[in-house]
Amino acid sequence: MTEYSSILLENAVNELSRLPGVGKKTALRLALHLLREDGSRTEALARSLQQLREKIMFCKRCHNISDNETCGICSNPRRDENILCVVEDMRDVMAIERTSSFSGLYHVLGGVISPVEGIAPSDLHIASLVQRIIVEDIKEIILALPATIEGDTTGYYIYRQVKNEGLKVSSIAKGVAIGDALEFADEVTLGRSIQNRIPFEAL
Repeated sequence: MTEYSSILLENAVNELSRLPGVGKKTALRLALHLLREDGSRTEALARSLQQLREKIMFCKRCHNISDNETCGICSNPRRDENILCVVEDMRDVMAIERTSSFSGLYHVLGGVISPVEGIAPSDLHIASLVQRIIVEDIKEIILALPATIEGDTTGYYIYRQVKNEGLKVSSIAKGVAIGDALEFADEVTLGRSIQNRIPFEAL
């Protein structure tokens, strides 16, 4: 016998509890909140989620999430097109943008190299990064990757791939604690880590 008085409520709770960090109790609170809300609010939420799934794109240039083929950062003429900040995923782009400390462009790898999880260099957007460096005449890349073994491995692999292309390769300063993801670093620390970046060879 189900603990819920409605199979519809149970289904909603089960689906909500699949979200990261959402347990059954939180899922139940969210479902009941949506029930109490005006119907138009719930419909707007459902519609926005459906549009997110169906219409969102990935920038053909940097692989960041976008509403168009080219994201707003890549298409902004005020950005410095000679500097690329290489990050693990789009959450890192958002974290760095909040610092207002970087005016260049980004390249989203879509993950980091992890043999344990079966993620190889070919599974990431590393080949397109190398191509961008050649085609777009990039002068510097900043490796803003997690301070983990996987992040360091990915940074070293990229460095080996591009070190003969005549560009400056730097890494964010270690103001970000070892093992921390960039998205959880405070804005001041992350901003200073970018501004005080160091040559990758010195690591």
